[in-house]
Amino acid sequence: MTCKHFSPRIISLLAAALTIIFANYACAVAASPVAQPPADSGSQPAATFMAPQATQAASTAETQPAIPETRRLTLEYPPKMKAGAESDVIRLTLEVDEQGNITPTAQVQGNVIAGEVIQIPNLYETHTVTAEARIDMAGMDIQPPGAVFEPMAPGQSVKFFWSIRPQETGLYRGTVWLHLVFVDRISGAESRMAVSAQVVEIEAVDFFGFSVNLARTSGVVGSVVGGIVGFPFLEDIVKFLFRRRKRTS
Repeated sequence: MTCKHFSPRIISLLAAALTIIFANYACAVAASPVAQPPADSGSQPAATFMAPQATQAASTAETQPAIPETRRLTLEYPPKMKAGAESDVIRLTLEVDEQGNITPTAQVQGNVIAGEVIQIPNLYETHTVTAEARIDMAGMDIQPPGAVFEPMAPGQSVKFFWSIRPQETGLYRGTVWLHLVFVDRISGAESRMAVSAQVVEIEAVDFFGFSVNLARTSGVVGSVVGGIVGFPFLEDIVKFLFRRRKRTS
């Protein structure tokens, strides 16, 4: 039996070939988990896409309008006053009236009552709510002057009072304004909403209760009568007529 010996060169080539084969196999085994992560790579984009949807849903829930609060606004004022002799009160009340059972009633007999139902945004949890009221009436002495502010809370009534005093006789016309001021509890942003503007008419009479028209008419008549009585030749004319009538009889 003849035995052939391999040369060192061939042995080197075979060793190199085996090394290359083992290296390729090791690379293939190591790369197989990376080449097969479709499940992992697909799950990550899904999670990234779902996050904005959750955020958008939360923001949509926050911006949904709250159920409005139903309140009745009642205004009471005197239709007639004595000028310069007395003062009176104008009342503005904002009451909770969810069932619509409140009937406006005058606190002073003879006063005018004006009422209306309004809807107020229920933002008490996220905002501080303040009611702002004022009266615009030229020529009338009003206390307190300018705007008056009252804090609002859910389920609680808000009341405003003004003392008024006319200095002269006449018909006074004005407007009672009501605004709501909302201040965000976090950002401090402020917004203002007009709620109501009600017209008021108050007649101021003199001390004897006469209206301005009657007082003016009486003044004109008095002036005419005074002018006639004060005429310089009135006495002579009366005597002349009396003597002529006496001679005729």
